[in-house]
Amino acid sequence: MYHPYFRGKQFDLLTIRESAEILAKHRFISIIEPVRESLNGLKRSIEALSAAGAEAVLIVNPNYGDHTENTDSIRSFVTSELKEHVNISVGVLLSQEMTTANAIEILDNFPGRSIYFIHFGFNEPKSLVDAIRSRQHNSHHVFVESCCGKLYQKHFNDFPKVLLRNGFKRQANRKYPDVEPFSDLHATFLDEGVNGFGDFLIVGDEYSESGGPAYAVAIHLSFIDPEMDDAMYIYHFKSDRQDTPTDPAGKFYEALVKLIKKLEEPNSKILRTSAIEEFIDLYNRKHFPGLGYIKKLSMKHHIEVLAHYLG
Repeated sequence: MYHPYFRGKQFDLLTIRESAEILAKHRFISIIEPVRESLNGLKRSIEALSAAGAEAVLIVNPNYGDHTENTDSIRSFVTSELKEHVNISVGVLLSQEMTTANAIEILDNFPGRSIYFIHFGFNEPKSLVDAIRSRQHNSHHVFVESCCGKLYQKHFNDFPKVLLRNGFKRQANRKYPDVEPFSDLHATFLDEGVNGFGDFLIVGDEYSESGGPAYAVAIHLSFIDPEMDDAMYIYHFKSDRQDTPTDPAGKFYEALVKLIKKLEEPNSKILRTSAIEEFIDLYNRKHFPGLGYIKKLSMKHHIEVLAHYLG
């Protein structure tokens, strides 16, 4: 049903590990694009998913990060390390540069593995369908909405389909509004003619190796608004100070004060997830765990919000 899309940085992988039980319970299927040369963190995350009984998709031809030029280590990882992990499917990223021949070559390299094709600008849908059918392969298809219109998706009507929407529009922290729409896909995906939906959580599709200096610190929290037909929105709790990159700890506390104030309002729409309980603890201790940790909590909260809604 729900397919969160992770790029495999440290705190993305930690989010997967710490959310493994809830991902398994609600049959959420994570899509992981490995972007770091070391695969140790990825291995630990997959082991946690397997122990919990959760499924995941591992992209073997990533578009970003350390494996774009040479994917040998990922393919070796799948054939050796994942031998016992039958819950992990192989993902094939269909970018604009890919051809049908490239895609089928990857498919043929992993016999016996369930295959997910992630459509991300690909231009040969008809020839791909013909090639898949000739092999009688029951693949799954994930469409990044910004790259795949209805006519494109129609080619794959005989296969299980997932629609992936980028609800998080990244910009400088100080430019975010206090609240903005995120997505309604969790409530409308069946109307779109697909079997499941996904998003890029509160990170967005735009990839960067590392963030720039934090002139403003922001905490991004998703919530579902029952007064707006269960559409999902996102709060951006921003620090008061936004002019210099100094004192991220103090700026985090300024943003956290705003989060706690909103949480304590009568009829607050913020779901009290385990991630929110951690934010409360950080507020009480006046502790700054680092910007990566804050992102992890926001991602965990997002998963728990959707689990609560779909549960």
